Amino acid sequence: MYRIFIIEDDPTIAQTLKKHLEGWDYKVECAKDFHNITAEFAAFDPQLVLLDIKLPFYDGYYWCGEIRKLSKVPVIFLSSASDNMNVVMAMNMGGDDFIAKPFDLSVLTAKINAVLRRAYSFSGNSDLISHGSVILDISSAVVTNGDKKIELTKNELRILRTLMENAGRIISRDTLMQRLWETDCFVDENTLTVNVSRLRKKLENIGLENYITTKVGMGYMIV
Repeated sequence: MYRIFIIEDDPTIAQTLKKHLEGWDYKVECAKDFHNITAEFAAFDPQLVLLDIKLPFYDGYYWCGEIRKLSKVPVIFLSSASDNMNVVMAMNMGGDDFIAKPFDLSVLTAKINAVLRRAYSFSGNSDLISHGSVILDISSAVVTNGDKKIELTKNELRILRTLMENAGRIISRDTLMQRLWETDCFVDENTLTVNVSRLRKKLENIGLENYITTKVGMGYMIV
């Protein structure tokens, strides 16, 4: 479940967006303290920000700059000031997209989905790999499912990363052993079995029973 932080001072727009996006199974919070956006941002740790330009105290450009000091999280600007100068300014300040008000909610949702896919679905461009509700943070070796998370060992991380990068495909035991020990030399298969079993137990603790499927005589896969 991706987390989206809405920075919008019009309560009607903010709550409309929140309700709509929660219907798409996103976890959503709206900014409350426009004096201290970065503190709320850091506490919520979102994976995407919807940011208005015209805000109390400081504008959206300022807060985008402050967020960029903390994170590379995707930022989509929302504004009725959609002239070329504002669009260019938004992109130069680190924005990933710009949506003019008034906007269609279906168009907004499509753009959000596209930005999230670009940011998190391709492991070569991000430290995060997502598959359904599961997010694997390679840099911290933490896997998250909704509001539950666990830490992985080095071997568990390599196993889960390989399987998530190839979700829907059977990965042979030989391939996993090569990824674990980065060698073509023989390694006791029992060691792999133990590592997979421990990983499965950890995943069960965050609600992911049977997340890794065994294909007898072939290997493992994530459906």
